[in-house]
Amino acid sequence: MMEENKSLRGLNSFGVDVSARRFAEFSDRAELTALLDSLPPGEKWMILGGGNNVLFTGDYDGTVLHPACRDIAQVSDDGRTVRVRAGAGVEWDDLVAWAVRNGLGGIENLSLIPGYVGAAPVQNIGAYGAEAKDTIESVECLLTDTRETVTLSNAECRFGYRDSIFKRELKGRAVILAVQFVLARDPQFRLRYGDVEQQVEALGGVSLENIRRAVIAIRSSKLPDPKVLGNAGSFFKNPVVSQAQADFLTKKYPDMPRYATGEGRVKLAAGWLIDRCGWRGSRLGPAGIHERQALVVVNHGGATGADIVRLARAVQQDVLERFGVTIDMEVNLI
Repeated sequence: MMEENKSLRGLNSFGVDVSARRFAEFSDRAELTALLDSLPPGEKWMILGGGNNVLFTGDYDGTVLHPACRDIAQVSDDGRTVRVRAGAGVEWDDLVAWAVRNGLGGIENLSLIPGYVGAAPVQNIGAYGAEAKDTIESVECLLTDTRETVTLSNAECRFGYRDSIFKRELKGRAVILAVQFVLARDPQFRLRYGDVEQQVEALGGVSLENIRRAVIAIRSSKLPDPKVLGNAGSFFKNPVVSQAQADFLTKKYPDMPRYATGEGRVKLAAGWLIDRCGWRGSRLGPAGIHERQALVVVNHGGATGADIVRLARAVQQDVLERFGVTIDMEVNLI
């Protein structure tokens, strides 16, 4: 059912008080197709899942379509690997909890990442040494121009760091309906990132449940709960620079974190750069940088999208002037 002038305040993790001219949910391909066919000619529309990677800079003068396909199903099991299909409207952390509960590994390091399964391939979400692309086998989506349903393989999704074909060639042209994952009964654990290994040992040793518990504890200690303090998690991407630029900065700042990515490129820690510029815990009006994690921009109450963008631009400018490094926003401005 189509709703008019729908408030989106509870549907975006920043808690920005905006509304959509029209709003409707869809549970499957048929409902989505019918909704798209019912839109007035030239109507602007967008898909809004958990609202964890968007920043509304004003009311949305169009139609917002919200995925409500929330099924998780086991497709196959060969004794070693299990194929699992999850609808785009499944809460991502619900899928992780389901996998751990069923003894299936591969996504436990991605615990407590907010958002829906449908957003995971778009952003190629990642944390603690793991990325969504490591377990995604295929993505089922509807091409909006032809109304054709296609299934893209992992390779066809062209995953990169916080990137995919859905942010490029298929941006605005494909709506994700479901994602199929390949999970393992005897997974290769990823423990050597951050404090994961130490936390896991403190919890009693390596297991899927303990890794999940450790990641949740670490994330909870560093990142604010969007239900309490509006935020979208990591607001900025970690920049990737040339080996030469990384070497130059390391000579000047020996304690600067850096991670080789291959092909003469090095990933820097955006949070460290922002922190060194003195922004952690700072505020510009009702928008601020979180006191425990400089990557996180927060809404202290009543902030508009414009307030948050103004703060982000100031941070970007300071990092560029001090380090000569451009940090891009990870969130999508609407």
